[in-house]
Amino acid sequence: LACATPCEPKCPQPLASSTNEPCVVTCGDSRVIIYPPPVVVTFPGPILTTYPQQTVVGASEPSEVALAEPQAAVAAEVTAGDK
Repeated sequence: LACATPCEPKCPQPLASSTNEPCVVTCGDSRVIIYPPPVVVTFPGPILTTYPQQTVVGASEPSEVALAEPQAAVAAEVTAGDK
């Protein structure tokens, strides 16, 4: 008798994508006029920097478990806000 080839489990390929790009926003300068004598003072505008993050993790094809259980999540997206 020849032995049958063992059953190989079929797992979907993992898929991950992540971005983390800085976002810089500048605001206009403020000016003040002081009397007397007239003097103009320029205050530099604020510079705001944030690092928004977005990550998607999932599988390239649905697994048999996810097909059997509709509540199972195939992919999840996580977004982190500014801290």
